[in-house]
Amino acid sequence: MSIGRTDLNLLRVFEAVYEDRNLVLAGKRLHLTQSAVSHALRRLRELVGDELFIRMGKGMVPTGRATAMAPILLDALRRIEYALGVEPFSPDISRRRFVIAANDHITAVILAPLSRTLQKVAPHVDLIIRPSTRLDLAEQIDLGRIDLAIGIFSEVPPRLHSQTLMSQGESILMRKGHPASRRKLKLQDLAKYPLVTLSVGGQEEGAVGGFIVERGLARQSEMFDRRALEAALLNLNEAPRIRVTVPHSLAIPALLHETNMLSIVPASLAVALAKSGDLIRRDLPYPSAGEVLRAVWHGREDDDAGHAWLREMIAETARAAEAALM
Repeated sequence: MSIGRTDLNLLRVFEAVYEDRNLVLAGKRLHLTQSAVSHALRRLRELVGDELFIRMGKGMVPTGRATAMAPILLDALRRIEYALGVEPFSPDISRRRFVIAANDHITAVILAPLSRTLQKVAPHVDLIIRPSTRLDLAEQIDLGRIDLAIGIFSEVPPRLHSQTLMSQGESILMRKGHPASRRKLKLQDLAKYPLVTLSVGGQEEGAVGGFIVERGLARQSEMFDRRALEAALLNLNEAPRIRVTVPHSLAIPALLHETNMLSIVPASLAVALAKSGDLIRRDLPYPSAGEVLRAVWHGREDDDAGHAWLREMIAETARAAEAALM
């Protein structure tokens, strides 16, 4: 097949159908009729020699060939855009939309204050927040469907770049009026009182040692240092009683209400949840490893002025959140 005979607009159609999985939505994105999208897709099928997409219900499911082609083609389209030159990015007039993957804790601690800042400096820039717990996170970054992910990552493959945002330890939350609320927390309390912990994926999702690895990206699944807790209690010949495990941090206040359970959470989350006055924050009675929060994105975005601006805005917001822990 000669590239000279290829209409590069067909690649735009491939991109839209692959990402939207629907001919009508793809047409709206490209300002084409459904008939025009179908015609372009037929030409691309003839060119490639594969069906590429199979209709299932109201959607279009990519074939194995399309799935294999997608990362390379989408990356090439981004590079072509950069090579041709992108208009200078001006946050005060930009109408860009950025897709960020984050859990509810990071949304509350970093993205909520970021959104308030954007109201002032970039009033037309929109944020779309996707769950960072999805199992295809690395694939979504590869395909350009997620601009940036924020989380705790133990491994980042070379094709993805990262930036440290903040470091933090862990804290313990309890309800106001808890039997241990009027004194310094003891290690024995963690054996006596059952726990609420955060986990966004267990062994059934492939988690090993508290991390899930996919496409070379290892993201944290357990939001606390289980090994440090178990090692500390082992010295007392005790084991922690984890009564409730939840995937969403904002459910913790309701779970601690009118119970004597304790919750081990990232320090920044503890600060945020304790602001209501219904919960009390306490330091851990044992040493634990600190957590490093990082932003991760695809290397092809390095030279995108808008993306670089977004990264700096997130970094500034994270630095402010870290300072609040001091």
